Amino acid sequence: MTLITNPLRIAMVAGEPSGDLLAASLLGGLKERLPAATQYSGVGGPRMKAAGFDAHWPMDKLTVRGYVEALRHIPEILGIRNELKRQLLAEPPSVFIGVDAPDFNFGLEHALRDAGIPTVHFVCPSIWAWRGGRIKKIVKAVDHMLCVFPFETALMEKAGVAATYVGHPLADEIPIEPDTAGARRELGLGEDGPVIAVLPGSRRSEISLIGPTFFDAMELMQLREPGVRFLMPAANPALRELLQPLVAAHPHLNLTITDGRAQTAMTAADAILVKSGTVTLEAALLKKPMVISYKVPWLTGQIMKRQGYLPYVGLPNILAGRFVVPEILQHFATPEALADATLKQLNDDANRRTLTEIFTEMHHVLRQNTAQRAAEAVERVLESRRPR
Repeated sequence: MTLITNPLRIAMVAGEPSGDLLAASLLGGLKERLPAATQYSGVGGPRMKAAGFDAHWPMDKLTVRGYVEALRHIPEILGIRNELKRQLLAEPPSVFIGVDAPDFNFGLEHALRDAGIPTVHFVCPSIWAWRGGRIKKIVKAVDHMLCVFPFETALMEKAGVAATYVGHPLADEIPIEPDTAGARRELGLGEDGPVIAVLPGSRRSEISLIGPTFFDAMELMQLREPGVRFLMPAANPALRELLQPLVAAHPHLNLTITDGRAQTAMTAADAILVKSGTVTLEAALLKKPMVISYKVPWLTGQIMKRQGYLPYVGLPNILAGRFVVPEILQHFATPEALADATLKQLNDDANRRTLTEIFTEMHHVLRQNTAQRAAEAVERVLESRRPR
């Protein structure tokens, strides 16, 4: 049975800020290629809404990090997935696109695919890094995988899943040569003197776990280099409020908290202290020396450690295939260790030149006009399901 509606109806689910970025890029490409009457709806974030997406549920309902932390949110998340599945089976879309959020999307995609609805998944889960058993779920759930890293297509095709390498939209968005001086002017900073951007995360759990350590590390760095300045983006007022007790506990820090503008803050910086995640790829594309860190609850950390295959967690190191920037994780992430490593990244000019070469090559590989490539792949899936 062919389930193509007229006009086209495209259902999408994104569950993280990084997924919101990917989905918004894809929406831009689809709108250039598909009829203007095409409808886009499901679960999404602010970038998707700005691109004309009808979010029946806000993305932050799904934005939960870690096994232990997710337990109390499971009933609500499962309720959303069950209701969305019911709606999509009752009124089948032309295609369903799951954007990242594999734990939520794969179960939904499996049910939809069994009902004859074509499924596309945007961002191949990192089965090459951990939880390789998910390939079995992918085979059952996904008609076509959109891969943001070039080595992933071979893994998918080996498993019998059609795949297209589309690059990463951040590589299209970020200029090859970042304008550090311009970013400092935009933020009202002088151009002289070292600047370190510090990004402890955007969730309450992240701030509570690693925020105090990051602030203590900043205090140590300022003691050693009194001229250093710090930038910390706060994505929203709620995050700024979370940070206030830490700011109050460190009143002498030369710290500027920006309203959002994380990319501008990182562009303005000479070095970055950052929690693990997609933001580390953004820092690499901005050609910045960095230190990657995270802390999660002990049980979550043990589960992740046992399921991991690679000696590194940061995307810059994964893409380079070796440690090019330091990772200081869990109980090793002390204020002293983070301060030592960050100041070394700040002051090592030879290392800075080497990283610039590595990250520039990485940038060119990932710059593929993702919006167009991904939209073309979705259009091919739609065409393959049209009546002949």
